Amino acid sequence: MKEEELKQIFLAEAQDSFEELNRLFTQLEKNHSDREAIEAIFRIIHTIKGNAAAMGFEDVASIGHLLEDIFSEIRKGKIILTSMVFNDLFKAIDKLGEMIVGIKEDKKVPYKGLRAKLKVILRNLKGEIEFEATQGGESSEEKDQALDEILSQKKEISEEHKEEILASEQPVPIGVPLAEEFKEESSDKKSKITFSDFVQVPVSKLDTLLNLVGELAIEKDRIIAQGASIGATNEYTRLYRITSDLQYSVMGVRLVQVGALFHKFHRIVRDVATLEGKKVNLQLEGTEIEIDRNVLQIISDSMIHLVRNAVSHGIESPEERIKKGKNTEGTILLRASSDKEYVIIEVIDDGNGVNVEKVRKKVLEKGLATHDALSTLSDDDIVKFIFEPGFSSVDNVTSVSGRGVGMDVVKKAVDAVGGKINTKTELGKGTTFSLSLPSSMAVKSALLFVINETEYAIPLSFTEAVISVKKSEIHKVGNGLVTSHLEETISVMFLRDIFECKEPDDLTAPHLLHRSFDEIDDHESKINIVVVSVDNRMIGFVVDRLLQQKEIIEKPLGKPVENARFISGATILGNGNVCLVLDANDISEFLFKPVFATV
Repeated sequence: MKEEELKQIFLAEAQDSFEELNRLFTQLEKNHSDREAIEAIFRIIHTIKGNAAAMGFEDVASIGHLLEDIFSEIRKGKIILTSMVFNDLFKAIDKLGEMIVGIKEDKKVPYKGLRAKLKVILRNLKGEIEFEATQGGESSEEKDQALDEILSQKKEISEEHKEEILASEQPVPIGVPLAEEFKEESSDKKSKITFSDFVQVPVSKLDTLLNLVGELAIEKDRIIAQGASIGATNEYTRLYRITSDLQYSVMGVRLVQVGALFHKFHRIVRDVATLEGKKVNLQLEGTEIEIDRNVLQIISDSMIHLVRNAVSHGIESPEERIKKGKNTEGTILLRASSDKEYVIIEVIDDGNGVNVEKVRKKVLEKGLATHDALSTLSDDDIVKFIFEPGFSSVDNVTSVSGRGVGMDVVKKAVDAVGGKINTKTELGKGTTFSLSLPSSMAVKSALLFVINETEYAIPLSFTEAVISVKKSEIHKVGNGLVTSHLEETISVMFLRDIFECKEPDDLTAPHLLHRSFDEIDDHESKINIVVVSVDNRMIGFVVDRLLQQKEIIEKPLGKPVENARFISGATILGNGNVCLVLDANDISEFLFKPVFATV
């Protein structure tokens, strides 16, 4: 987070705290025995002091520290509240308010006189030293430290010690004016009311605003499409720019830093490590990367599963790590980075890694695949079985893991936001889970195409390439089709074949994926294929006609079609037509079922 942004957040919180202190002081003055007000004042002052010290505003932290000491004694009943005490406390709060405004306006506000006075008030009220007026500014640092040490230890000061401490400054007779910065503010100074530059807005209002902007974007596309039909596209250039700027500005308001999520894992890692008897160090990188609040909220539970699994499954016990020549303390790294319209969140551990043979054995035990099918899969493909519902690679169920619940939830959550999850593991070295998430759920870049005279869209996050091949370059293998792309064999699927099915049972019909292919007579006929990447698998979706790349506002499907197969949502195009958005994950899952799996 940028320093200026942190400063603005500090000023907003400090201004709110200052206003709350004024209210509580007024409440306490009416009822000196109001314990709730005293406790609330102490907490607020403690927070202001801590935040100011963290930001480097030592003047505010210094005054806050003294006020905290005074109210600490008030809480203990060692200071009796009187009207004179309240007058001094109100002046101190006013000075605190001035100092906060001074930070905002980058203006120096004298405070050393008030600090010295508060120290004397504190000591006098505690009966530790007698009041002595001083001149010439603030006492030396050595004197302050000595007095602070005596104050904290609550020891009586001998006359000799007191004289030593105060030797550098001479008392002045009553009536002699003090140094300039000790002078009281003029009583006729006008009171000023200041307002914070930050406002708190409920997320529901931002959601409503974003929906309205989405409707505006759809209407913009409709108007521009009408203008294009009569050759008046230039007339709407300004409208296009303003609506786009508004759209991205509202999206920007919803962005939060991933650090808001990352910092919560210090406690989670500590608790799981303690429960498992392990030593784990959590490291954070890229906490300033911004992402849509809704995306972060949806994947927060998934992140908890990943981090807990990294500690429970990944990191070895201290004894095992010593045997392997590792440090006794394992390391988990949470790293965020941005890649165009996506945010990459990685969970990296230096633990044992995933034992592929153990996963293979569990897959066979649970009947998730046959021995022959597994023999054709790579190690990376076998590791993907950890995302299957009910799968667990541990033999003993603990309070942390072993129930077979968790990793499937992770994949569903990532799929729900249109993201991807990849796994890299090396036995004995560690594992990396990489989540590729859209930075915003509001606007998606999509590729539009036509099937059976109906327009569809697929998010560009899945799209790898658009190619055109001859029918002779596509081959039948088992119940499916394959072709070659970039010297790799990929599965091919005519989307028309599944969209023309009228009954669920039709999807399991033999040779379903050959129908459209067999209807093409010309072996030199060009076939348009959209190559997509799902779970590190390349799949070719055959479409009738390609249209254009476009930014869309995707909305979820409502009842009674909210659970429609192969569709994740819908959008409205500029021509007013409803355009369905393909669910690439669901289509991939269907395609690679044992009935149709070819590659």
